[in-house]
Amino acid sequence: MHDHAPSGGIRSANHRRLLVISLTLTATIMIVQVVGAVLTGSLALLADAAHMFTDASALVIALIAAAVAARPADDRRTFGYQRAEVFGALVNAIILILLSGWVGVEAIGRLVDPGETEVAGGLMLVVAAVGLVANAISLWLLSRAQRTSINVRGAYLEVMGDLIGSAMVIVAAIVIVTTGWMPADAIASLLIAVMIIPRAVALLREVFSVLSESAPKGTAVSDIRRHLLGYEGVVGVHDVHVWQLTRGAPVFSAHVSVDPALIADGRSARLLADMQACLAEHFDVAHSTFQIEPAEQSDCEPHHA
Repeated sequence: MHDHAPSGGIRSANHRRLLVISLTLTATIMIVQVVGAVLTGSLALLADAAHMFTDASALVIALIAAAVAARPADDRRTFGYQRAEVFGALVNAIILILLSGWVGVEAIGRLVDPGETEVAGGLMLVVAAVGLVANAISLWLLSRAQRTSINVRGAYLEVMGDLIGSAMVIVAAIVIVTTGWMPADAIASLLIAVMIIPRAVALLREVFSVLSESAPKGTAVSDIRRHLLGYEGVVGVHDVHVWQLTRGAPVFSAHVSVDPALIADGRSARLLADMQACLAEHFDVAHSTFQIEPAEQSDCEPHHA
């Protein structure tokens, strides 16, 4: 028996609407930054524009994954299509890593051989400030949804990287305007790359955790087992498995050994409902599966954690 309570994520129309708004802002500012980079000669601004392009692509991927994840379960994919969010996040993480590598190489090249580099600091400052405001709005829009969807979190982390990148560009522009020191632009580009990598790696680690069906972070199987053993008539809990379909969608299954008298008295249905409610309320597990069996049967079988 199962409890099919709906889980969070970007499967809701409201979350998809937020992604569309964020995509529109990102694409618009990306165009502004590309034009600004050409007019000013700023590598940092061009790097931020490239990151904006990556963000726009990531948001498109997120929206496609959201639409796929919203499809109902069928006889072939009995859990539905929620894993589409995880694959979307995987693509986002790879794009982030590749982007940061490109920015780093370009920045080092300009520092080693600056040539006759000239950057229009004033215009660079204005364009970067516009980008900062747009990124702040996108970050605010996605902040709540990213807590329950790994895919929205991928988009959120990229926008956060862009926000930090815009701040770095602003600092570099101020240095250029006030001192005329052009290497500040390349240094800002390098800092953008350095800031991106840890977030990309963290997202990649979370994706692999989901795909390897590890227990969700913060979920203690021993605590769940202890809760279940606290119910009257329960004498053992074994073959326990906890994994995630995607962020915010944990799944639980276990064999529960009970006093045969509980089954004979017809109390097993009530016990099942109580255990499912316990997991939903105390451990945020919306989908749980239990196999209830008489104690004599389970005692004859090896138990596995």
